Amino acid sequence: MSLRRSLNFLGNLGNTSHQFAVIGLGRFGRAVSSELHRMGYDVLGTDIDEKLVAQVLSQRMAAHAIQLDSTEPLALKEAGIFEFDTVIVAIGNYLQQSIITTLNLKEAGVPHVVAKASTEIHGKLLERVGADRVVYPEAEAGCNLARALTRPSVLDNFDLDPEHSIVEVLVPEEFHGNTIAELQLRSRYGLTLLAIGSEDKHFQINPLPNQRLDKGMAMVVLGANKDINKLLD
Repeated sequence: MSLRRSLNFLGNLGNTSHQFAVIGLGRFGRAVSSELHRMGYDVLGTDIDEKLVAQVLSQRMAAHAIQLDSTEPLALKEAGIFEFDTVIVAIGNYLQQSIITTLNLKEAGVPHVVAKASTEIHGKLLERVGADRVVYPEAEAGCNLARALTRPSVLDNFDLDPEHSIVEVLVPEEFHGNTIAELQLRSRYGLTLLAIGSEDKHFQINPLPNQRLDKGMAMVVLGANKDINKLLD
C-alpha cells in the first residue's frame, strides 16, 4: 500500500504559499516532503536525527533540510519556521515531542499547522494545543487496504466527508455496451459521472450522454457512500 494515497490532505491545504516546513523526517515526513517537492513547492525539512536530514538532502526530497530540536522554540525561530504559513508536524510516534512542537508553532502564530496523530487520544491532544488539522495516515492506509481487499473493482477513492466520496471504479460487466444515457446513473443510483477512462488511463472529463462504456474502462463517480456501495454491489 503506497503512502501516497495517505497524502490526500496535501491537495486541500487551502494555502497560496509555495513554501512549507515539514518537522519530522520519518517515513511519513519524507513522503510529505517528497510529494510537495515533486509538486514544485519550496520545502524545508527538519529532524533531530542528522542521518534523516542527510538522507532527505541526498535523495532530493526537499529544497532544504536542517537538524534541530523542534521542542525548543528558539531553534524553530532561528530556522525561520515561524515565518511559514503552513507547517506539517510529522512526529507521530513521539507523543510528547509532537504536542510540544505543535504548541510551539501555534504560540508563535503559525497560521496553519497540520499534525500527524498515531491514536485518537493523540489527535485530541493535538487539537487541544491548537493544531488546525490532524491526520491519521496509518488509519487511512488501513482503510484503503480493507477497501482494496473487499472491493477490488475500486481503483482509487477520495473521501469528501464521512458520507460522500469520489471513486474511480472499473466499469461493471453489466454496463458493457451501454451508453451513459441508457445507464441513468443519477436517477437509478444517485451518482454523478465525472469522467471515464480507457485502459491506457487517458480520461475524458464530462463525457457525452451517447458515449458507450466497455468492460475494462474506468469511471469516476461522485456521490453518497451508500449509493456508491449500491453501484458496487
